[in-house]
Amino acid sequence: MPRKSIGETAMTDAERQARYRAARAAGVPIVRTRHQADHRGRARRWTDHVTGLVKEQAEFMAWLESLPDNLQDSATADALRAICELDLSELQAIAPPRGFGRD
Repeated sequence: MPRKSIGETAMTDAERQARYRAARAAGVPIVRTRHQADHRGRARRWTDHVTGLVKEQAEFMAWLESLPDNLQDSATADALRAICELDLSELQAIAPPRGFGRD
């Protein structure tokens, strides 16, 4: 996705080069950010996500058990119960297909 233009019209190549050279001459530090690529296959990502859901569900169960008595009838407790009642075993049983030797 291209960046938004600074002015009303796009800069010419010469203007862009002049801006680049002026920034280097002024000593402006170059900041480049890159996102780390996820090299896991789809099957591995699926397994990791389901494992994360199971771990989170266990944390929510512990949270529900540690709620004080005066909060057992609250909206928070209701939401925690709904999360704890989800059956994640069906998700765990799914084995995604492996794809064309890439996984």
